Amino acid sequence: MRRGHRRGHPLRPRSGHPSGRRSGHRLGRPFGWLWAAYGTSALGTWLAFGAFELIAVRVLDAGPAEVAALAAVGAAVGAAVAVPLGPWVEFRHKRPVLIATDLVRCAALLTIPAAFAAGVLTFLQLLLVSVVVAAADITFRAASGAYLKTLLPAEDLLVANARLESTAWTTTIVGPPLGGAAIGLLGPVVTVAADAVSYLLSALGIRATGGHEPSPIPRKAERMRARELLEGWRYILADATLRPLFFNTALFNGLVMAAQPLLAVLMLGRLGFTPWQYGLAFAAPSIGGLLGSRLAPSLVTRFGRHRVLVASGVLRALWPVGLAFLGPGGAGLLLVMGVELGLIFCCGIFNPVQATCRLERTPADRVARTLSAWAVTTKASTALLTAVWGVLGSVLGPRAAIGLAGALLLATPLLLPRRRAAALPAAPEPAADPV
Repeated sequence: MRRGHRRGHPLRPRSGHPSGRRSGHRLGRPFGWLWAAYGTSALGTWLAFGAFELIAVRVLDAGPAEVAALAAVGAAVGAAVAVPLGPWVEFRHKRPVLIATDLVRCAALLTIPAAFAAGVLTFLQLLLVSVVVAAADITFRAASGAYLKTLLPAEDLLVANARLESTAWTTTIVGPPLGGAAIGLLGPVVTVAADAVSYLLSALGIRATGGHEPSPIPRKAERMRARELLEGWRYILADATLRPLFFNTALFNGLVMAAQPLLAVLMLGRLGFTPWQYGLAFAAPSIGGLLGSRLAPSLVTRFGRHRVLVASGVLRALWPVGLAFLGPGGAGLLLVMGVELGLIFCCGIFNPVQATCRLERTPADRVARTLSAWAVTTKASTALLTAVWGVLGSVLGPRAAIGLAGALLLATPLLLPRRRAAALPAAPEPAADPV
């Protein structure tokens, strides 16, 4: 979710190339509310990290297959459900969609503590809620990107993306430890309720932004046509800059996430790390994401966006292969933390620059469909590669499978854009109507 406001009309996009504005640059009151809304919902999500799996195991006595299905099937089905929502969002005001998706997620999550209190909670309900939340997440992401483009001038996009990226990593650092303590004291159902409340607060924050929003492009046909479902993918694949970024993101994220379950098996199993050591190995290095995202605007100012995008995209691919050499004890723990710190630092730089490039390369009347297609593909590829690496881990062993993922990640820089993207011509601004 990226938003903001600057001199002149606060909601109209400006043309021009993005500049690396200073991180202290003020983006206005609307951005402040939206930034607070984003941080609140992100913190709630991390407070409830792993809560569904814990509820499945401790409350419903679910086995490994059911827990794996909860993680993979929920995301995959949610992505499928979200496919028609991108085109639907494109032709509607984005602010009401953002509020509605927050309220949907809040209501869906609140059914879990309610059912638990009534003694009727089932695994099927957990699965259905995970599907609803996954679909709403994708829809929210698509609408928020489109909303950002109406709120911010082009030169402020990178600063806003960098601030939201730093907020995401900050909540990653503080959320899981607080959530773990809350789960230990009050149980996982309480953290799910806290996550639901965070979405309610996010909806209130988005509502507080007020203002006007440009009218969406009117739909030519009354009913959605089948070809509209593929419009986001069609635009991405036709753009010489977005196409390599799209494949790079899908493959990189999928391979990194596919190795995580195997790394957990390796660390918590044969290498004998304790749960707190495992949590520390991934929570502490998240400070690298905070530092990287704070540096991104300054690096773009000094070296240019294309150079920073390619350099950080190359560097982030070099780290994960080191996990194949993981050993026991303190040295092994330091190795994991060092690899994760380097990886997350580079991702903290790459992510806001990539998000800014993606928004600038996409016309306002295609943003929601493009971002929806991007998110659906990323979730689907992650689910597929996670399943494949689960099989490879059983056949080759966790260490060899982790090493294979790291080796393949070394090839992902080949999918980065080779040339600097040309600026898109400025599109005519639609008249601003009240939301």
